[in-house]
Amino acid sequence: MPSLTDAAIRQALKRVEVSGKQENLADGEGRGTGRLVLVLKPMPKRVTADWMAQQWRDSKRIKKKIGAYPSMPLAQAREVYKRDFADVIQKGRSIKIANDTRPGTVADLFEGYVASLKAAGKPSWKETEKGLNKIADTLGRNRLAREIESEEIVELIRPIYERGARSMADHVRCYIHAAFSWGMKSDNDYRNTSPRRFRIPFNPASGIPTEPKVQGTRWLSDDEFVRLYRWLECPDTPVTPSYLRAVQLIMLTGQRVEEIARFHIDQWDAAERIIDWSKTKNLQPHAVPVPSLAADLIESIKPNEFGWFFPSAKDPAKPVSHGTLYSFVWRQRDRGVIPYATNRDLRRTFKTLAGKAGISKEIRDRLQNHALQDVSSKNYDRWNYMPEKRAGMAKWDKYVRALLAKKKDGGALKQAA
Repeated sequence: MPSLTDAAIRQALKRVEVSGKQENLADGEGRGTGRLVLVLKPMPKRVTADWMAQQWRDSKRIKKKIGAYPSMPLAQAREVYKRDFADVIQKGRSIKIANDTRPGTVADLFEGYVASLKAAGKPSWKETEKGLNKIADTLGRNRLAREIESEEIVELIRPIYERGARSMADHVRCYIHAAFSWGMKSDNDYRNTSPRRFRIPFNPASGIPTEPKVQGTRWLSDDEFVRLYRWLECPDTPVTPSYLRAVQLIMLTGQRVEEIARFHIDQWDAAERIIDWSKTKNLQPHAVPVPSLAADLIESIKPNEFGWFFPSAKDPAKPVSHGTLYSFVWRQRDRGVIPYATNRDLRRTFKTLAGKAGISKEIRDRLQNHALQDVSSKNYDRWNYMPEKRAGMAKWDKYVRALLAKKKDGGALKQAA
């Protein structure tokens, strides 16, 4: 049978419209193995035309839709058939499992990786998406992911490193490494519904060293804790009030900065004085009773119209980012008005001072939602430890109140002398 032409297709469409009978137009030879077919069907108001890959297998005819004519023209239908189905048919495989065989681009790779993070409920997907978008602009969105070489990654990271942003350089390397690792696994992941196959031969970021991990040891002493807390109560420079209260709440509860920054009215149980997160960094639900000092602080804050306790100063519809809170603390400590402390130092301070207050290590871990690695905790223990956590927070509340009162009285006596 001769190859199809656009003229022949137009004539067939008219015939079907008049006759009301279905026609199948085959493109060239191929009976006995497989070929491209255009199926014309009469409908009440029009004639539909669908491109099909057709295969004879085990004495049965199998069809799989490729696209619709004329939105998919003849030349494109031939290209898709040759690319995705001809080789499958030639090898005797079923066309039912055939997919788009085009290798994925850098944009496909990064979008797929971000989608996997989002589907897994990872809160980092937004930040990752933002970082990968910038990287894609540099590498080239439409380039094949498998063509990216290690030298390109090095040249992308080096300027960031040389301007002193070592942490950012390490983050960029990690983003790229994670995306390519996902892409290499996704080709054989039956759970992945994306038709793209990347065929990445190696991870171009694997051979690039990471920055040495610095284990933090800094925590605030009693005096430093009080100094920072008092400055947050009465800062010596104009600061967005919600930022001050957010840092105070971190100090009083020991929770993760990201979770306090996204504190919403729906997560606050005023009657029980509990903050309840349905999902946290370790993907586990977490409910923490807060000390009375923190509860009073929360009750003094009026959530905005979108329900955020700590809204962004730029966009009230969104919560403040943990990066903004970090920058705020960083600027003040560089001025020397507060003790040197990072967000993680504040979390470490709670862990340390709460131990000094008499709270056991196990309850401190549970209050801070640290992952417990023993088999019993991970797989069997489903008790929520709320009474124990309340008792622990009561000890912590008593300790902090005594600390603030002691330092305040001491300061007043010193001034009087």
